[in-house]
Amino acid sequence: MDTIFALATVPGKSGVAVIRVSGPDAFLSCKLFGFNAPEPRKTALRRLTHETKGFLDEALVLTFEDGASFTGEPVVEFHVHGSIAIINSVLDALKSIPNYRSAEPGEFTRRALNNGRLDLTQVEALSDLIDAETEMQRKQALKGFTGRLREKSETWRADLIHALSLLEATIDFADEEVPVDVSPEVERLLNDVIETMNKEIDGFGVAERVRTGFEVAIVGPPNAGKSTLLNALAGRDAAITSEIAGTTRDVIEVRMDLDSLPVTFLDTAGLRETNDVVESIGIQRAVDRAKVADLRVFLKGEGGFADFEPFDHDIVVEGKSDLRSDGQGVSGVTGDGIQNLIDAVKTFLFTRAISAGLVSHERQKLVLEQGRSSLNQALSFAQSGPEHYDLASEELRSAIFTLERLVGRVDVEDVLDKVFSSFCIGK
Repeated sequence: MDTIFALATVPGKSGVAVIRVSGPDAFLSCKLFGFNAPEPRKTALRRLTHETKGFLDEALVLTFEDGASFTGEPVVEFHVHGSIAIINSVLDALKSIPNYRSAEPGEFTRRALNNGRLDLTQVEALSDLIDAETEMQRKQALKGFTGRLREKSETWRADLIHALSLLEATIDFADEEVPVDVSPEVERLLNDVIETMNKEIDGFGVAERVRTGFEVAIVGPPNAGKSTLLNALAGRDAAITSEIAGTTRDVIEVRMDLDSLPVTFLDTAGLRETNDVVESIGIQRAVDRAKVADLRVFLKGEGGFADFEPFDHDIVVEGKSDLRSDGQGVSGVTGDGIQNLIDAVKTFLFTRAISAGLVSHERQKLVLEQGRSSLNQALSFAQSGPEHYDLASEELRSAIFTLERLVGRVDVEDVLDKVFSSFCIGK
């Protein structure tokens, strides 16, 4: 296998840059720069000197032996000063070593998967961890990265193998002293697995929202103060505001960190009957987008909501409270009521976030749904009596194989390229 290298930190000028080398000949990189590899898992300050380029930099060098690194291979890390010139000179020098090449996107992590250092659910969680923008996203990603989903799948797998062994004993040794009717124990095992699987599948929608962000749509009639409210929430002029009805024609998005929650607020076109073709398209987009949002904030104004009524959990509040004599409602101009509105949004979204499961990727959900389908079939066959145990066994084998696919042990080559293509080159 080739030895690969790449910049592992963000490209560009920085205080320190880390250049990672991984592969069977990783320690040769130290000899290239004029010194022997330091003792594994201990740092050493070394001068990087090249035979033709001369003195390159003074770097902190860290080595890992085979089986002890992130990739599971021998690894050397050069922590150099983060100037573009130094980084390029070190990378250019590494290219001269035989069997060395630049790493492809995600190749370090892919080697970690191939060498058993990570499973596929951890790889997906690592990508989420790198992309995390809020505290809640960080915490959810860490659940996956520390192997929580893999541990749960291993528990399921152990129960299914136990159920399969009971069925196989009855099939293969029917004439010997083994239980003839193992249905009660098999049914208990399968029902327990199906129940916990259902909880994870049901929690997917919220877990995905935590990962990608919740959406809150601000809707209402024209001139209800929607765009002004969005600007106040964003703390900048994200949307054009005017007294002319129908100013907003498209959906305007502002992403925020709402007390650790990733939330995108949507400003939508005013809801009203209109003969303006362009405005009517904007209104339809507003309705379509608002319907699939996690929450809607309805601002009351002149007119109703044009046949789009609030759902039970939506927030309905008077807009432009600065123009009302009673001062009730919310105002993007004065800020009145905004904190109460934010608190109401957070309360609802936090309540939803509590139900988030460990399954946060569509691939994971589809795999579990396929496994659940096999388990339901196996349960049905097991309940039909010993004459159908062979069919139940086949469905159980299929479910166990599906769990292997969940963690990336088998039959996942079709998804690996897609997963790792989202990583940066140094990861």
